[in-house]
Amino acid sequence: MKDLATGTSHAKIILIGEHGVVYGQPAIALPISTIQMQAIIHRRDAAQTVKSRYFNGDFKMMSANLGGIQTLIRTLLARFDAPEQGFDIHITSDIPSERGMGSSAAAAVAVTRAFYDFFDRPLSHQELLATANVAESYTHGQPSGLDVATASAKSPVWFVKGRENFPIPVKLPGYLVIADTGIKSQTKVAVATVRNLLMVEGATIQARIDDLGRLTRQTRTALEDGDMGALATALNGAQDDLRSMGVSHPALEQLLAVARQNGALAAKLTGSGQGGCLIALAPEASIANQLSQKLAAAGATATWVEPLLCDD
Repeated sequence: MKDLATGTSHAKIILIGEHGVVYGQPAIALPISTIQMQAIIHRRDAAQTVKSRYFNGDFKMMSANLGGIQTLIRTLLARFDAPEQGFDIHITSDIPSERGMGSSAAAAVAVTRAFYDFFDRPLSHQELLATANVAESYTHGQPSGLDVATASAKSPVWFVKGRENFPIPVKLPGYLVIADTGIKSQTKVAVATVRNLLMVEGATIQARIDDLGRLTRQTRTALEDGDMGALATALNGAQDDLRSMGVSHPALEQLLAVARQNGALAAKLTGSGQGGCLIALAPEASIANQLSQKLAAAGATATWVEPLLCDD
């Protein structure tokens, strides 16, 4: 056992395929390495304490909204046959919560890595995914696994619900600008909106869902071939579909317009929508940095610039 241990993870965004993925279509998610989560554990003699932006105190008294992390830590302590081992874990995060950027999954990945490091045990990737999903299952009921897979990945992830996910190559030296509207996305509400529209409008909404699948496959090919034009067409088309499915938002639409007026080749919401974040595609770093500044001036509460090419 170590006196000091650490675990890290990062944010994610869905590049394309949100909402379609609920109905069996593929999605592509990207790890966002510049937006970090870290868990640091100090060994203590007896007390078990947790410090984070949502809770600071006795581990056993953690608030209900952190029940997933509490359950995860209990599972890990039991796994290592050390339920009463003293520790002080400090979780720090640059990831905004309730913006579709995988904050809860990133916390689960960082905490899992930290405790395996604390007890000086090897951790396989499959064991990491299974363990981190203990927290996600508590928090979300039946998680798809996409957030945990991407929070621990180094490359974009191709994902189809109920099937094996895997990394996909990227040969495209473009940039994404991520902008936060400052409005919490409401995943359950957005998913229900699409479901209700599908019941009412039937074939019209199903056609949009099918088109999202087609555009996601087009996006994969564009990333692998380095085709910026095809990628831009797919992302803009996906936003048209998502808007028709009722999951955009006036604040999103305002910032999407600003992005397109200032050099973005494409711009769309990311995640569940009805608030949350948007992404804008830029061909080079200078345009991406300019876009970031313009979006901030137009009301985005935070912006980030991320290269499409990820480090191996």
